[in-house]
Amino acid sequence: MAEAFWLIPLIPGAGALVLLLFGSRMPRRWVSWQSTLAVLASFVLSAAGFARLVRAGPDAPALAKTLLPWIASGSFVAEFAFSFDRLSAVMALVVTGVGLLIHVYSVGYMAGDKAYARYFAYLNLFMFFMLVLVTASDIVLMFIGWEGVGLCSYLLIGFWFDRPAAAKAGLKAFVVNRVGDAAFIVGLLFLLTAVGDPSFAAINAAPAAGLVGPGLATLAAVLLFVGATGKSAQIPLYVWLPDAMEGPTPVSALIHAATMVTAGVYMVSRLGGLFAASPAASAVVAWTGGLTAVFAATVALVQTDIKRVLAYSTISQIGYMFLGCGVGACAAGMFHLFTHAFFKSLLFLAAGSVIHALGGEQDMRRMGGLRKRLPVTFPAFLVGAMAIAGVPFLSGFFSKDAILTSAFAGGHYVLYGLGLAGAVLTAFYVFRMVFLTFYGEPRAAGAHPRVRESPPVMTVPLVILAALSALAGLAGLPVLLGGRADLFGRFLEGVVVRTAHRLAASSEVLLILAAAASALAGIYLAFVFYRGSPALPARSAARFPRLYRLLTGKYYVDEAYEAAIVRPLVRGAELVYRRFDLEVVDGALNASAAAARGAGQGLNTVQSGLLRDYALAFLLGVVIFLGALLL
Repeated sequence: MAEAFWLIPLIPGAGALVLLLFGSRMPRRWVSWQSTLAVLASFVLSAAGFARLVRAGPDAPALAKTLLPWIASGSFVAEFAFSFDRLSAVMALVVTGVGLLIHVYSVGYMAGDKAYARYFAYLNLFMFFMLVLVTASDIVLMFIGWEGVGLCSYLLIGFWFDRPAAAKAGLKAFVVNRVGDAAFIVGLLFLLTAVGDPSFAAINAAPAAGLVGPGLATLAAVLLFVGATGKSAQIPLYVWLPDAMEGPTPVSALIHAATMVTAGVYMVSRLGGLFAASPAASAVVAWTGGLTAVFAATVALVQTDIKRVLAYSTISQIGYMFLGCGVGACAAGMFHLFTHAFFKSLLFLAAGSVIHALGGEQDMRRMGGLRKRLPVTFPAFLVGAMAIAGVPFLSGFFSKDAILTSAFAGGHYVLYGLGLAGAVLTAFYVFRMVFLTFYGEPRAAGAHPRVRESPPVMTVPLVILAALSALAGLAGLPVLLGGRADLFGRFLEGVVVRTAHRLAASSEVLLILAAAASALAGIYLAFVFYRGSPALPARSAARFPRLYRLLTGKYYVDEAYEAAIVRPLVRGAELVYRRFDLEVVDGALNASAAAARGAGQGLNTVQSGLLRDYALAFLLGVVIFLGALLL
């Protein structure tokens, strides 16, 4: 079964094709079963490939399959081929496992939607492109998946295109990602020109082989990372992700947890050799991640839409992953990607359960008192909140600690401080969300007598994800427990860049205690603000009005982009339209039409329709002709 790994992306792709062509004529039950079973088949194949790699040992070659020749130009050759190594295995399991649960959840969440088949067709298509991205054997085929997930994000964010906000959000995501992808293409061309071989192994080995000098390595790596800031929503191209909440909630879970936003982290980890060859590029990655982690967390502090809190949370947590990759600990960054997939999808799906129970309400100020009314959703949400906050012994605690410890061990003390501050902020805003949503007295829609728990098709995935959020961290225990405790890091040994810890056990214990204290401090502050003294948030906002307006205005980044980029481009386009398109292009066309019309009108005068006029014209012609001959 492992030898059929190349079917992992193709099965959801075939499912998407069938649903796009025939889904509208299929019963909904068939649509549900086909789309879900396609992802289940990919998950089984991913698990089989993973088991094969585990049995074969760390020195075994990756599984490889060439399907057909693709590009051949001179000495440059790129084939349509897939490979399955340990990094691909981790990503494929995350994408198909979480994606499968989201498909199951969607059956209940989207049950009443009129475009049911189109939704699942797009969902399968999203899985296809993301799995192409993670199993591609070279960077050219990976770029096809890279662009494909951008297309699917546009289709799914704007799924309810009859809503202006959703249509605008989808377009915004598409345009912002095109900006990043333009830089990615330029970096890709630089690499292909210098290396001549699109395989990841050749690109990672090129700096050591002298094919790519330090300057080119820095330039190419930074350009590729600009593309990653678009896909993974980092400063400065993060602005599309909060607006992406206009799409269906399961789509938000899929984008944030398993597919699109993880693509940039995967790309940096896959090209770890290139980034490691450029300390400057690595520093750009680390500082962008560290600053984004804190920046997005501060915005999440004051958001009132439950999904937007989670959106800024995703931006922040992806920042942690890039911080890990930037300090040379790609294994730690990938470990946080692994655990984040479970607790972030759990939080989104649990939030979707809350929204479903409240008839579409997303404003936390109108919730409250849901703890007893949602007996499955509440404990599941609480487990996810504790995991992302970094409560000791849950998954997020171990993965976030691995990143912070790696930063400290590498001497990146300011980045470590940023990560620790972000941990406090994370615990605060996520438990603010818990207290506002589930505790206190029912408010507005939360007091509705018809509020009840979601159906099992939606709650069973929550229970599974809650268990994974609690236990997934055991795959990567700290080094101080013994070198063999870090199963995740050992599994990726030799596949991604992984810096060795250079800390004494006592120092690592202190760092672990600091991480635990930061999480508990954030939770305690949230309790004081939203349970102990409920009037304290309003008093704090009144005491620091400028800071509060800055945070609620999201630092006015969207407004700055609108003023500095969007409006000048629109005005420039209007000017070109009026002065060039209308006056030059349309003027030339109108002038030619007027000339043809004038010529026609002139010739029309000799077309009188009278035989005597034609005879006279004929006679004059004969006279002129004979005169010319005589002369």
